[in-house]
Parts: sequence; C-alpha cells; structure tokens
Amino acid sequence: VDQCLHEYRVDIASGLSDVDVQKRREKHGYNELEKQKGKPTWKLVLEQFDDTLVKILLLAALLSFLLILFEENQFETDIGLSAYVEPLVILSILVLNALVGVWQESNAENALQALKDLQPDKARVIREDLMVSEIPARELVPGDIVELRVGDKVPADMRVAILKTSTFRVEQSSLTGESAPVNKTHHQIQQEDVELQGKECVCFAGTTVVNGSCV
Repeated sequence: VDQCLHEYRVDIASGLSDVDVQKRREKHGYNELEKQKGKPTWKLVLEQFDDTLVKILLLAALLSFLLILFEENQFETDIGLSAYVEPLVILSILVLNALVGVWQESNAENALQALKDLQPDKARVIREDLMVSEIPARELVPGDIVELRVGDKVPADMRVAILKTSTFRVEQSSLTGESAPVNKTHHQIQQEDVELQGKECVCFAGTTVVNGSCV
C-alpha cells in the first residue's frame, strides 16, 4: 500500500488536491472506455483479406482458374466442372474465413459496449480532506482515494488500501466467470506473475461489492 501511495504521490487521509486532479486529467484523460465509431460491414470484410496468407491463397485460386481456361482454349476440350473444384474450395474457405472474422469483430464490439454499460455513474472520493459522495465516476483520476461499500459498483481498477470491515467480498463473475463472491484483502500479493483471479488486493471496474467496505 505504501508503495502505491508513494507512486501516486497521494495521502490516504486527505486525497488529491484539485490542482493534482486537473494535472492528472490532462495527462490521462477521463476514466471511461474510448468511444470509437463502428466500422461498416464492407470495411470489416475487406480487412479479413488484408493478410499475406489470404493473398497467397487468392493468387493460387486465380492462377488455377487461368490454367484451366488456358487448357480449355489450348486443347479446345471441355475439361468439366471437376477441374474447378480446387479453386472453388480455396475461394469457399476464404469466404468462410471472412464471415467468421466479421462475426468475431461484431462480437468484440458488442462486448465492449456491454463493458461500457457496466460502468457505474457515481463514486465516493476523498479530495482535499473532504468526502465527495457523488462525483461522476468518469472524473476519477489515477491516485484518487475511493471508498467502496456494499452494493457499490467499482468505478475503476483499484488497489485495496484499508479494510473497514473484517471481510470484504466482490462479485466479479462478469469478468472472471467465478460463480461465488471473492474475498479481497489489502495485503501484498507475494507472487510476481498471477492470473486475474489471483489479484486479491485489486478491485476491478464494473464488478459489485457484496459484503463489507474498504478504501
């Protein structure tokens, strides 16, 4: 905790000053996911073909078609539909690959929108020795001292500094898939590299406090 407070140059009792908040907002921006315009479907489709391997396969299919046409013209024979199977299969795979790619892109955009909807509107923040109870969550900056209570949605990814109750649990199934609420602690994680579920001293944005309170 002391390392975090030193890193963000903040006092846990008094919080940031208005000057610090302004400087940090100018540097980091607002606490919200970036709003990006959705790409049109035709552009998503074209992007699926912007790959070296895909271009090679397209070229192979084109050359195969040209060779078949050349043989038909050269020998004046009807080769038949069976000769076109190979290039048609290649094209079919590429079209299927493009459709799957567009579908995945659309799902990613929908997931991003769902994350935006999970973000809370308000937060309780200590600034200049005062508890500000209804500050818009988007106005939080790195280093803000935030109080969390039962029923609150976590307004940003945050390090637990002080437990105000003996237990503090957070529902984070929307993020990690865990079915049961997770106990959080202010103690330092001993392992340097842990999975998301192992970060017991961190509360993640969009999750919900189901028991206890903390700073």
